Amino acid sequence: MKPATTAPLTFGMLLFDDVEVLDMGGPFEVFSTAGRLARTDDGQPLLRVLTIAATDRPVRARGGLKVVADHTLDEDPPFDVLVVPGGVTTAVEADPDVLDWLARRRKTSALTFSICTGAFLLAAVGALNGRPATTHWEDQDELARRWPDIRLRTDVRWVDDGDLVTSAGISAGIDASLHIVGRIFGEHLARRTARQMDYAWTAEAVAEGGAGRQP
Repeated sequence: MKPATTAPLTFGMLLFDDVEVLDMGGPFEVFSTAGRLARTDDGQPLLRVLTIAATDRPVRARGGLKVVADHTLDEDPPFDVLVVPGGVTTAVEADPDVLDWLARRRKTSALTFSICTGAFLLAAVGALNGRPATTHWEDQDELARRWPDIRLRTDVRWVDDGDLVTSAGISAGIDASLHIVGRIFGEHLARRTARQMDYAWTAEAVAEGGAGRQP
């Protein structure tokens, strides 16, 4: 199957203290693995991932894992797809620098993708107003209570609404990441990526979130 696009894409992932390790690591693995499998004519990865944090100090993920991001908010690197993982988002929701950056980069990104409670950060900048979206089952009631304009979906593992994809918890974030790879680059690459990861991804998982427009 020919990819839907042969143009390289960069995925920019926000990191923050108390980010969920697999909300970050699962999508990173999907996109970076797909990049190893799919190359441009001059041998460059068709997908690449870079990470961004508020400062250059190590981010401490949930469970204590320390991660050093590739860039800071001030460096503001260029990328095509904004990735917002979940975790404990309370402090980030109160950080005006991060929220300002998110609001701006959301508008300049061809596609925005949240995993789990990353939806709370998108909601905090108004990106989910009037849009269908989902999050981890444990947090759906709070999301609906705080932002009643969101058209919350509780019956799917992810929601694809064109330039916005939101997903539920950890494994749903991996499934949605494979869905995004298939949507942009073709299902063949998504299946090759899942096989390389030895990850059980099925055609039903592709259909569950619904089809979307190309970014």
